Amino acid sequence: MANHKSSIKRIKTSEKKRIHNRYYARSMRNAIRKFRELLDKKVAEKTIPSLVSLIDKNAKRGIIHKKKASNLKSKLTKQITAL
Repeated sequence: MANHKSSIKRIKTSEKKRIHNRYYARSMRNAIRKFRELLDKKVAEKTIPSLVSLIDKNAKRGIIHKKKASNLKSKLTKQITAL
């Protein structure tokens, strides 16, 4: 266990942030999973803007890397063109 008061506080705050970040990362992954199951091109084109926004917000918050966000968006747009 930590000996300093500041390190005890740091452990508490980092645990809160970890849970918070895990929620946003999980919700993004679930949204991507649902998007990949879509078979209708029109529905996919309607849902892509909200999904891209969600990915960008997670990259801005530092939950995922900005290049990973770019790769995800690229793969999703490729999937739309393949439909």
